[in-house]
Amino acid sequence: MSLSKLNSLYREVILDHADHPHHKHALADATNTMTVKNPTCGDVINLDVALDTNDVITNIGFTGEGCTISQSSASMMSDAVMGKSKDEALKMAKTFSDMVMGKEHDQADLDELDDAAILSSIVSFPARIKCATLAWWALQRALLRDEQGDQTESEGEA
Repeated sequence: MSLSKLNSLYREVILDHADHPHHKHALADATNTMTVKNPTCGDVINLDVALDTNDVITNIGFTGEGCTISQSSASMMSDAVMGKSKDEALKMAKTFSDMVMGKEHDQADLDELDDAAILSSIVSFPARIKCATLAWWALQRALLRDEQGDQTESEGEA
């Protein structure tokens, strides 16, 4: 497949996730929540995660507003981590973050990201890296929170 056809396919997948996001809804039964904001561009992700007693993600949802990249990344992230354990999801978030920063990972790790792996090309657009990582950042913080309840952080305030 030519590079231009591959880029076109990637754009179509990103636009499809942005136009028809998966898991874009709030969860009434969330065990972990997090709201993150990117003050640079105004993107907001409200993430709700439901973990069972074995720390497996049984449901996930997000709401919020933002650019095509942030919304499609949130959709892709929610698909990729559904049914994963907390530890697996945290590993995936680290892999995604490393990937968009240009760090190398085993192909098997990248394959676990499903559609989100196509966002690897975002490394060529440094201004968009925060957009792509916002949902994954919310996931990390939601899963690492000991206390239950809504939390809000802005990108860069860890």
